[in-house]
Amino acid sequence: MKTRTLATLLAAAAIASSATASQAAEYRIDPAHSFVQFKISHLGFSWMVGVFDKISGSFSFDPAAGPAGQKISVEIDTASVDSGHAERDKHLRSPDFLNVRKFPRATFVSTGYEGNAKSGTTKGNLTLMGVTKPIAIAVKKVGEGKDPWGGYRAGFEGTATLSRKAFGAGMNLGPASDTVHFFLSVEGIRK
Repeated sequence: MKTRTLATLLAAAAIASSATASQAAEYRIDPAHSFVQFKISHLGFSWMVGVFDKISGSFSFDPAAGPAGQKISVEIDTASVDSGHAERDKHLRSPDFLNVRKFPRATFVSTGYEGNAKSGTTKGNLTLMGVTKPIAIAVKKVGEGKDPWGGYRAGFEGTATLSRKAFGAGMNLGPASDTVHFFLSVEGIRK
């Protein structure tokens, strides 16, 4: 869940940092073009990489309002964790790690943004495994514009690093395996 929460935060940060010369608008996160990737050290010997495939939410993008006009709310389906190994994914979903039956969602809700129109830091509250903590996500605007289907889209990316222990997420696998690195890619469709 910690991983999902981090992913959620990254998405929020990416959206909040998008204060540019665009039109003020509300966006729905496009789940087909948004994801949260993570990597964590496997006992200090190698990397275990995965993704949360199912995210949803919305964001406000109002460049004229400056940092105060940028907001994001993200929800991650923790059971959508996919590390490319079915047995490991089953273990990650278990009470040993994400406990997805008890905590089916991780959420991130932004509380502020610091930066300029191209990049910055989105701050907000991440809730993972029933624990809510403030986090910061380094974000960067990827692009925006009309799509081929008559809509208008905006995209952002973000990165964050979290401690699994801080959220009570999973068994102790040693100090090298406490830090989780997240990369978030969020694409929104203007409402």
